[in-house]
Amino acid sequence: MTHTQNASTRPDIGEGWYEVLAEEFNSAYFGELKAFLVAERAAHTVYPRARNIFAAFHHTPFSKVRVVLLGQDPYHGPGQAHGLCFSVPRGIPAPPSLQNMFAELERDIGMPRPAHGDLSSWAEQGVLLINATLTVRAGEAGSHQGKGWERFTDAVIRAVSEQHTGVIFLLWGRYAQQKATLVDTGRHYILQAPHPSPLSAHRGFIGCGHFSKVNELLTAQGKTSIDWSLP
Repeated sequence: MTHTQNASTRPDIGEGWYEVLAEEFNSAYFGELKAFLVAERAAHTVYPRARNIFAAFHHTPFSKVRVVLLGQDPYHGPGQAHGLCFSVPRGIPAPPSLQNMFAELERDIGMPRPAHGDLSSWAEQGVLLINATLTVRAGEAGSHQGKGWERFTDAVIRAVSEQHTGVIFLLWGRYAQQKATLVDTGRHYILQAPHPSPLSAHRGFIGCGHFSKVNELLTAQGKTSIDWSLP
């Protein structure tokens, strides 16, 4: 029995990604994860909406990845999660971690506080904004951990590490830093700092200078820098 999928049944994940992740999509664990999500949505509110689960991959085609920013879990409040880590749709107030990111952007590169928290423009410039877990039950942080998403997103990190060079991985907080072992540091850059949450932002996230460092590392490779301002 083959595990190939024709184009009509392939998951809609964004340009170039299915080719490097086909093994994951066709694996037993991913089938179990899909069954779990169907049952969860039947019984609970789940964030983000199904069409936004793979938003990060749609905004950032595989061939365009230049920076990876890894979060842990989608936001679990109404209207917040839309498939990009740390980001919220326009019209939704920026949560505390995102506010601290904006504080560091202002300190680091003098960027004025933006009027919204939608980070789509970063993703469109090659910043892959993924959480380790891509779904969550409303109001229950961490409720979809250990169901298979981490195995999938580890495969994402590995694929970027193996098939690209010079990517900058931003690992903020202990959880993200555990993923450093998936990255070939002979080919890529890792920038680590405490998490921007209010619990740890003032223990080294504020002052880390990662936004300017990313652009220094990109320009040193002859790549275009990231415009961190949010139009």
